[in-house]
Amino acid sequence: MKKLTTLILVLLVVLVAVPFTSAQDNTLILGRAVDATGLDPHTQTAFASLRLLELIYEPLVTTDQDLNLIPVLATDWSFSDDGLTLTFNLREGVTFHDGSAFTAEDVIATFERILDEETASAAATNYASIESMEAPDDLTVVFTLSTPDAPIVSAMASTNAVILSSDVIASEDPALVTVGTGPFMLENWTPDDSTSLTANPDWWGEGPFVDGIEIRIIPDEASILAALRAGTIDFALLNDPLVATLLIGDDSIDLYRTPTLSYNVLQLRAAVEPLDILEVRQAISCAIDRQEVIDTAALGEGVVTGPLTMASFALPTDELFCYEKNLDMARELLATAGMEDGFTLPVIVANAEPPTASSIAQNIQSQLAEIGITVEIESLEFGTYVDRWLGGDFTAAVALNGGRIDPYTMYSRYWQVDARFQETAGYLDDTLDQLMKAGQAETDEAARYEIFAEFQQHLAETSPWIWLYSGYTYTAAQPYVTGWTPNASDALYFLSAVQVDK
Repeated sequence: MKKLTTLILVLLVVLVAVPFTSAQDNTLILGRAVDATGLDPHTQTAFASLRLLELIYEPLVTTDQDLNLIPVLATDWSFSDDGLTLTFNLREGVTFHDGSAFTAEDVIATFERILDEETASAAATNYASIESMEAPDDLTVVFTLSTPDAPIVSAMASTNAVILSSDVIASEDPALVTVGTGPFMLENWTPDDSTSLTANPDWWGEGPFVDGIEIRIIPDEASILAALRAGTIDFALLNDPLVATLLIGDDSIDLYRTPTLSYNVLQLRAAVEPLDILEVRQAISCAIDRQEVIDTAALGEGVVTGPLTMASFALPTDELFCYEKNLDMARELLATAGMEDGFTLPVIVANAEPPTASSIAQNIQSQLAEIGITVEIESLEFGTYVDRWLGGDFTAAVALNGGRIDPYTMYSRYWQVDARFQETAGYLDDTLDQLMKAGQAETDEAARYEIFAEFQQHLAETSPWIWLYSGYTYTAAQPYVTGWTPNASDALYFLSAVQVDK
C-alpha cells in the first residue's frame, strides 16, 4: 500500500512538472470581423466568403505572392498555334475530401456547371469562349474555344473557378455539401459565430502544418486587436486602416501591410435618372477629391486609382478624365444637364465590409454638397447589402471590388453585353463592349496595353463609376506564427504553409 501511495505521488509530481498540451495548441485561431455569406464557391462574390472557400477548394491554377500564375490542380497547360485549343495536364494522385479521385471528369463537370445559366455563376462570363471540352484520358482536359482567349488561364486562378467533385455536382447541393481538394476540410460552420476547419491529411501539397483552423467572428475590429494583444487569437484579418495602423511600432504583434489589387469605388447606376445623363455623372467625378477621401476615410492608407489597378496596365491618373477636383467644371456640367439646382443621390453602404465604407460615403456626401447634390446614405447589414448589390437594387453604392491580374478578367462580368453583372454595373455602350472583346482575343502584349489604355480612358470619361483608391490588405499574427506570406490578391490559400509554435 505504501509503495502504491508513493507511486501515485510521483505521478502527480510528473504531471504538474510537465506543461499540459491541449489538442488546440496546434490549431490556428483566426479572428475576422465578417463571416461568409454562403458556401457555393461558384456563386459567392463577397470577400468574406471567398477567403473561407479558398482554404477548402482549389482551382487549376493560382497566383503566387508575386502574382505569377502557378500550377495547382493542373501541372501545366498550353495553347494551340491558332489559340483555339487549350490543353491542361492534371496533377496525379489528388483526392477529394471524401476520398474519391480527382480526374478530368471533375474539371469538365465543374465548367459545365459554371457555364449553366441556372447556376448563376459569378464568373461565367470569363469562360464564355469555351465551346466544348473533352478528356482524352483521366489526367488531360482539352478546351476548344470559340475565339482566341488570352486571359482565360488567369481567369481560372479564382475561387469562382475551383474544381468540384462531379459526384457532388450530380447528386448534392454545393451550397450545403463542401467536398474539395484543398488543404483544409470544413468540420463545422455556425454563421456569424465560428467555423472549424481540420487539416486534410491526404492533401497533395506540402502541409498543412497545423491541425486545423478555428475562425472566430469578432464584429468589432478593435476587439480583434484586443484579442491579439491578449493572446486569445493567433492570427487576424484586419480591413480597417484605423485599427491596423495602431499595430505599427508594436513589436509584440507581426503586422503584414500589403498593397492590394482591390479598389474602393462609388458605383453609379446610369440606368437610373438623373444618372442616365452623361454630364451628371461627369460632374460627380469632377467634384470629388479622391485624395481627400483616402486621407479622411483611411488615414492616407491608399493610392488614388483609375479602373485598372495592376501595374502592368494602369494608366497614370493625369491621363484620365477629371481626376483633379474641379468644382467650376462640375457646376458647368450640371448646368448643361439642366440640374444646376442639384438633386438627391441615394447611396447604399455595407456596415461591415469594408469598414471604411461609411466614412467614404460621408466624405463624398460632404464634397458633393458643394455642387448642390444631397447624398442620402443608407447603411445596410452586410448580407442585405450583397443581395441589393447583386440585384442592381440601388442608385449608387460604395463598394470594395476585387482586382485581378488581367484587365479582361477583372471587368468582363460588368462591361459586356450579357455579362453576369451587367445589370449591377448599370451601364454599357458599344465602345466598352467592343474593347472588352478585342482585349480578350488579342495576344500581342503591346496591342493589349493600347486596347486597355483606351478602355480606361473611356470608362473615366463616361463615368459610370467613380474609381477612388486602392488600399492595403492587413494581416496580423503572433510572433510564434511562422510561414505566412501575404499577397496582393488577398488570398488565404497559403495558410497551408503556416506553423504555430507556442
